[in-house]
Amino acid sequence: MNVKLVTQDYKTRVGQDNETLWEVGTTVKLPPSEKPLKLCTKTVLHYYQHPFLAVLMNRRHANIPNYRMLQVKVNSSKNKRITDGLKSGCTSLSVIKEITIPQYTLTQKVAFAILCSLCSNNSEAYTTWATSWLNGTDRSAKSATYAASATFAADAYATFAAAAYAAAYAAAYAAADAYAINFLALVDKALKIA
Repeated sequence: MNVKLVTQDYKTRVGQDNETLWEVGTTVKLPPSEKPLKLCTKTVLHYYQHPFLAVLMNRRHANIPNYRMLQVKVNSSKNKRITDGLKSGCTSLSVIKEITIPQYTLTQKVAFAILCSLCSNNSEAYTTWATSWLNGTDRSAKSATYAASATFAADAYATFAAAAYAAAYAAAYAAADAYAINFLALVDKALKIA
């Protein structure tokens, strides 16, 4: 499900020259342009391909406090869409409805961070620790401390809340080919971990 985060009054880019109102039942279209699509620019309308990614990445991306979540439909053709795996952009979005913001557990957020970090870290100590954490056999601070001393990626685990955001961001942008990481598959795995 594609989603868009907006302010309490259904806006994005408040106070900017491209401030936009997102009302249910409307379509927002960018004017035709010869410029190539690029995330974090005015060439695209941003959205997330899953509510979990929106909740997790808001602080790093739009940083909208006390946001609302809208289900949106992407109207753009394939050549008018772009994604880095975490956030996406296109040239036309229709607002379907407002949805309740899902509540995700800290365990799910940490699981996602660990799954992301495993995509770019091959340290045996870290992989052993991560596997034990993910399958629930060892989530102790002692084990995490050991893994942290053996590899940089475990440093992101130092604080659970920061890890969810930091590891996902680091895995997406530090990997040589971020597109090779299927974040939606990792979200599905993380949401199954208790």
